[in-house]
Amino acid sequence: MSDPDTPREATLIQSLKAGDNQSYREAVRVYTPGMLAVARFYLDHSSAEEIVQDCWVTVIDAIQEFEGRSGLKTWLHRIVANRCKNRLRSSKREVATDFSESLEPELASRFNSTGRWDLPPKLQFHESADTLMENGALSDCLDKHLSALPETQRSALMLYEAHQHKSDDVCNILDVSASNLRVLLHRARQKIFLMVETFQETGEC
Repeated sequence: MSDPDTPREATLIQSLKAGDNQSYREAVRVYTPGMLAVARFYLDHSSAEEIVQDCWVTVIDAIQEFEGRSGLKTWLHRIVANRCKNRLRSSKREVATDFSESLEPELASRFNSTGRWDLPPKLQFHESADTLMENGALSDCLDKHLSALPETQRSALMLYEAHQHKSDDVCNILDVSASNLRVLLHRARQKIFLMVETFQETGEC
């Protein structure tokens, strides 16, 4: 039901606007897992569940303003992301986002003036990705480095993968432009590439 043009979704939206309780329960069942996944990119599991519950209360009234410019799923995910960012802001945990093209100091020496790799990561593929993941070490290291990314970079990378590389959906959820999304993804990937390089060269995270 992720396609905004499907008749089934259109019918559900109309029923929600009409205040049909059964349709509301169906929407909660279908869309809650994805909303929780978005919330967990920002918050711990308990807070994520609380945010999603609060969002569903909001949806009862907000659905009247839904204009269908995006799919229902994307609209719901954006509500969740905005509510999460408000929670982070109120607890002063939100990281300010700089969309300038400059690189972090630890990465700048690896790139030339055009922004391309001057010294690319030396990724070795003598071991398959499956073999590396099976021992758990690379997977644990990846989790550690994802957690260390700034909130905005981690959210962009995880949501981009979760939404099957659909940039428009992620831009709507994070409320950023396509160019800003590219910057966030570029920075996040640089750090992950360097992490994998270090892991393969030294065996250390």
